[in-house]
Amino acid sequence: MMFLPWGPEALALAVVLALAMDALWGEPPAFLHPVVAMGRVLQALGQRVAPADPEAVQRRDYKSFWLAALAWCALAAIVSGVYGLLQALLASRPWWLQALVMAVLLKPLFAWRMLKHEVLAVEAALQQGLSQGRERLRWLVSRDTAALDAAEVRESAIETLAENLNDSVVAPLFWFAVAGLPGAALYRLANTADAMWGYPGWRGQGAQRRYWQWAGKWTARADDVLSWIPARITALLLLVVAPGAKWQGLRRDAHSTPSPNGGWPMGAMARILGVRLGKPGVYVLNPGGCVPQSLQLQQAVGHASRVVRLLGCVALALVLVSGLVIPLAARF
Repeated sequence: MMFLPWGPEALALAVVLALAMDALWGEPPAFLHPVVAMGRVLQALGQRVAPADPEAVQRRDYKSFWLAALAWCALAAIVSGVYGLLQALLASRPWWLQALVMAVLLKPLFAWRMLKHEVLAVEAALQQGLSQGRERLRWLVSRDTAALDAAEVRESAIETLAENLNDSVVAPLFWFAVAGLPGAALYRLANTADAMWGYPGWRGQGAQRRYWQWAGKWTARADDVLSWIPARITALLLLVVAPGAKWQGLRRDAHSTPSPNGGWPMGAMARILGVRLGKPGVYVLNPGGCVPQSLQLQQAVGHASRVVRLLGCVALALVLVSGLVIPLAARF
């Protein structure tokens, strides 16, 4: 069996192995986790590129914009370069070793088991009481959860599940398929940076409080660009795994959110569950749907799990076709 360096078969096998590693072991320890390291570097740089001066609210802060843009580009070059070098060092190795090492390096760049666990933990906490559910939801979202009722807690959990199915699973694997390890690593950096730098306004407490209205613009747009195709693929995959799901109304839902991408997976999830999702005063998805209950949250996790399994099956099928059918056909 012949596996060409960096052919689709080696990349597909790496995806299969990485998904198996995620299912078996979840996330690596924090001190070995590259995304944790990215977050720490972004946190340190954020104190230098975003202003703490209250007067920053009153001006067009082009200096902060360009400082943050240059910092983002420098980090992107470093991260892509490191992973590109690691991938290049494997080029002369046996195909099975290439796939195995790439899988080990790919696994920390996506996270399905942890996402699933955290979403289910919100429902488990809600069963103990509303205050416990609100507190557990804070692990997943940046919004204030103190005034949310049980239905709103579930709405937020389902929305987070759908959006992060794209951000934490589909998009990293998409960019891995397109550009190998450098592509997956670059996307993970962009998405982590968006979570830390990309939201406008004041963030942080005390001496770490910074104003991100201008400093976060580049980061937010970069994440929008890199997530554009994967978000729509995620919506399509959700509709594929849900029998009877339809596209009607999804485009309207997707365009109602402030994000050009988040509304696609969230809107698809709302429609296949038949529930109403939204953020008061901001957007409403599937307005004719019912209020989500415990059953709908469980179903949401089930649909997302089927998407992940579908990705694994597609990758495995590609391995088998590339490794068996194509060599056999080449003999004739």
